[in-house]
Amino acid sequence: MKRTSPMIPIFLIVLVDVLGMTIILPLLPFYSESLGATPFTVGMIVAVYGLCQFIAGPILGQASDKVGRKKILVISQIGTCLGFIMLALSHSLVLIFLARIIDGLTAGNISVAQAYVADVTEPKDRTKAFGMLGAAFSLGFIIGPALSGFLAKYGAHYPIFLAACLSAVSIIATITILPNTEIHKSSEPRNKFAAKNIHKYFRVKEVAPLLLQFFAFAFAFSFFMSGFAMFLGEKFFFEGKHFGPQQVGWIFTFIGCMSLIVQVGVLRRLSDFMGEKKIVFIGFVAMSLGYFFIGETATIPFLLLALILNTFGSSVLRPSITSQITKIVPKDQQGTILGVTQSLQSVAQIVAPLIGGYLIGTGNLTGWAWSCSFIAFCGILLLFYQEQVAKRVVIAA
Repeated sequence: MKRTSPMIPIFLIVLVDVLGMTIILPLLPFYSESLGATPFTVGMIVAVYGLCQFIAGPILGQASDKVGRKKILVISQIGTCLGFIMLALSHSLVLIFLARIIDGLTAGNISVAQAYVADVTEPKDRTKAFGMLGAAFSLGFIIGPALSGFLAKYGAHYPIFLAACLSAVSIIATITILPNTEIHKSSEPRNKFAAKNIHKYFRVKEVAPLLLQFFAFAFAFSFFMSGFAMFLGEKFFFEGKHFGPQQVGWIFTFIGCMSLIVQVGVLRRLSDFMGEKKIVFIGFVAMSLGYFFIGETATIPFLLLALILNTFGSSVLRPSITSQITKIVPKDQQGTILGVTQSLQSVAQIVAPLIGGYLIGTGNLTGWAWSCSFIAFCGILLLFYQEQVAKRVVIAA
């Protein structure tokens, strides 16, 4: 009897998990502002989640190397579920902050899932496998925001309670259908703090340029995603009123549709045709141009065209860079290195929302979008840096 691929349950688990996250994403700024938050305060709410994730990410990643991916994934998902429940019951900004802290301290879902994928795939198939996770993200972005916008009409609490229910389903699915993977025992000393792990891997010449590229991607993406709902709410109108959760939800759904098309229909063909390094270059160019045009847009059709360009770039970048990173380190360090990428993403989620919230709060909407564009452009420059490092390594060898 043929054994079911472990990619199927991990895909379903990530999909359900992302559904919960994407239900919250377009709603959180409006939900927070209804309780008195300013755009900068919304940025702080996003940033405190990133700070907690930065602290806990490496610990969860290393723990998954030591005790197994499945156990840590369950713990992480339980924290997410509790955070959603508290968020739904929040009647003050203090409780919203506390809910995001709980979720952030256990936010190892994605990095542990990525480490699981690295365990069960061969290096040559890894970009495609990470693309499959990306497809789960994209599908979540299609369904989640649409559900959020629909349910928000009846009250802001309903979408959040749905996210909590989906998170509970994800926990059950992980426990019941996800196979265990081999535990990798390493003789290397474990660093339990993000800064030590980041410093350790940045000293590896082949890894450092890739981590910098990932950080450029994560910073630009966090800058955009943390402020985009507020950007839409400030700049666009529907039936004479500023965009609200429903309209923002439909825009996020459009992003998810475009991303799914790229992940399922384009990325695999690009990977076979041109390789990961060229994909990364094209991805950064598309991201940078997309953000630039978003800053210039004044109509919905032009906004959607810019989003197609930007979404293509972000959809091919994450799986391509992540795949390259996992191919360089040994298997017993997969959870650790992906914990480092999670930490770098957390740093981005700490800083970017604060700057973005300030720019949007002062009405500098074009400056906000162009800042995203500039950060993505830095990723292009880092590719040239990677080429120089590679040449020096060859000469030294």
